[in-house]
Amino acid sequence: MARVNAVPQPDLVLIYWSRNPLIPGSARRIQSVRVIGNTSPCTFTLVPGARLINALNCLLDNDIGFKVVYRHKTSAISGVLLLKRR
Repeated sequence: MARVNAVPQPDLVLIYWSRNPLIPGSARRIQSVRVIGNTSPCTFTLVPGARLINALNCLLDNDIGFKVVYRHKTSAISGVLLLKRR
């Protein structure tokens, strides 16, 4: 009988962000996050209201291994990011 192994699934993080339209150059802030899989050790950075740059610095670190696979600005002050880790 052949042995069947499960294929490892990638970890995915979907981030919706926006910035304050009343303050030019304001920081991008996380509005909502959806995670499929595991985001450790960066879980603490993925909370609504936190700065997007801090979460991206953690997730895109070479040791963590996430990469941006989709990026879309939904308006002049908001957007969506999808990150994937294998």
